[in-house]
Amino acid sequence: MTARQSGFSLLELLVVLFVVVVITSMVTLAVNTGNEDRKLSAEVANLADVANFALDEAQLSGRDYGLLLRRDFQDGQTAVSYSWRERRPEGWLSPDIAADVFEARQFDAGIDVILELEDLSAPPLAGDDEQRDETPQVIFYSSGETTPGSLVWTDARSGRVLWRADWDLLGRFDLLPGGVPLDEDGD
Repeated sequence: MTARQSGFSLLELLVVLFVVVVITSMVTLAVNTGNEDRKLSAEVANLADVANFALDEAQLSGRDYGLLLRRDFQDGQTAVSYSWRERRPEGWLSPDIAADVFEARQFDAGIDVILELEDLSAPPLAGDDEQRDETPQVIFYSSGETTPGSLVWTDARSGRVLWRADWDLLGRFDLLPGGVPLDEDGD
């Protein structure tokens, strides 16, 4: 009598291993896409929160604050960064107070940001090839008013609108995921 061998062949084990690797890769890609969306969502919310803080601080201190958007070119990629400025007799400088709140930030390279202001004479996003002008595009005045406008975040590859932030003369922000207002029900 011959003994019958039991178990899996090498080919069967390789097929199972391949299927597990493919499924794991797909799950990882799906999770990473969600992380990028959550990261952008957090960045947009942070920008709106700091803008509200800047407006409050402007009213309390009697000094104007501003949001300076800049297009940076590094290693062949374009990324949009933003920083905060305070108007002083010497010009627009980084704020002395709350350095951790007013810290400069940068969006991922795959995100494009479009600034739309009601004042058509507003300067565009500054770039590395232009002279470094530190005058912010959006100003939060000590009178409690703000330069009205909006920011639109788009996917640089597809052009799809990811987020939109609108604000009025009084600095009231509306954050719109996908650029579309939510229904009254919150859907």
